[in-house]
Amino acid sequence: MSVRELVVLGTASQVPTRHRNHNGYLLRWDAECILFDPGEGTQRQLLRAGVAAYDLNRICVTHFHGDHSLGLAGVIQRINLDRVPHEITAHYPESGQRFYDRLRHATAYHETVALTEAPVAADGTIAVTPSYRLEARRLSHPVESYGYRLVEPDGRRMVPERLAAHGIEGPDVGRIQREGTLGGVRLDEVSEARRGQRFAFVMDTRLCAGVYALADGCDMLVIESTFLDEDEQLAADHGHLTAGQAARVARDAGVRQLVLTHFSQRYSDPDAFARQARAAGFTGELTVAHDLLRVPVAKRRQNPLTIL
Repeated sequence: MSVRELVVLGTASQVPTRHRNHNGYLLRWDAECILFDPGEGTQRQLLRAGVAAYDLNRICVTHFHGDHSLGLAGVIQRINLDRVPHEITAHYPESGQRFYDRLRHATAYHETVALTEAPVAADGTIAVTPSYRLEARRLSHPVESYGYRLVEPDGRRMVPERLAAHGIEGPDVGRIQREGTLGGVRLDEVSEARRGQRFAFVMDTRLCAGVYALADGCDMLVIESTFLDEDEQLAADHGHLTAGQAARVARDAGVRQLVLTHFSQRYSDPDAFARQARAAGFTGELTVAHDLLRVPVAKRRQNPLTIL
């Protein structure tokens, strides 16, 4: 059975706290696992979450500040220790190649796995698989940073009532899906369009065009909300978002599920982020992330091509 869920490994910004690990997020997408922004301690958080190095297929780093990348060294060494047999691809800003190289070779270890390096240098599609297209968009932060967006191809959903009306059943359902017609009945007569699901991961950034492009029409948006709204100027100065800003992006982009994360240690009340997100007008499913939380990607709507 396919699983689509976000596994939250860490939610702190800048420094870990007693209750929050450095950043780390794992997206389970059917048979694949994508690890985003492995901060310090990610290897241990993966263990606590029941995720093995064998599960990983792709690593996406938004930028090379320590809270988003210091755990890369340990994760790469664990991949090599476990001799993961399948390809694992690493995406990261091309301008940070020297940091990636240093983290990869931070200490002595026996290299058994050669990760595929696919650095990001510009906006656009960076990978295509049968089950999704992975895109990157430039963000606005003091160092070069990219957000990531996963888009499932649109498809078609068979409608049982229409199949029955045309007397199509059993193996013939597969035939009409493969061939497009069966006995004069067209595929579009017994099916309906199914919009592919969309996921976006937006970390350290000010408001910019890239944020909106990544969030557009997403089923799940994981986005930083480092500051509360009363510190909006501080957020802008340091290249970050507030809870209200993140929620307004989600509202305007038609996001179904909003996951807020990357919280400054200056705040002690997580509920304040939820209150400000609701006050900003976001009415969809809202999660204020905490470490080791699992958030299932929402099931498809009955009319999946409806634009929210």
